[in-house]
Amino acid sequence: MRTYVSVDGGMSDNPRPVLYGSGYEAFLPRLALAERPRAVTVVGKHCESGDVVVRDARLPHEVAVGDVLCTPVTGAYGHSMASNYNKVPRPAVVFVAGGESRVVVRREGHEDLVRLDE
Repeated sequence: MRTYVSVDGGMSDNPRPVLYGSGYEAFLPRLALAERPRAVTVVGKHCESGDVVVRDARLPHEVAVGDVLCTPVTGAYGHSMASNYNKVPRPAVVFVAGGESRVVVRREGHEDLVRLDE
């Protein structure tokens, strides 16, 4: 039996797993040091067979709806390779270091998606 964890993202904002088979890990920031015995497959929201972010992620049993899930070290090209596939807006880019964070590219909104439409 396989357990799936769906995230608000996927192949539109990180196509590397489906294109190149890039392997990532995942963790919950709220439980960063917790044991991670639960094997899950992290999937995106695009309803495509290739929309798998992390095939064999290990998470705590306490993973719940609404959690923030981190996939560290996903590569420097995620933002430049991102698209608006299925009219999904691209997420913000946030730099985090030493317990501090800052937004370096803002999240796209509906206006961004339709600004070139006539």
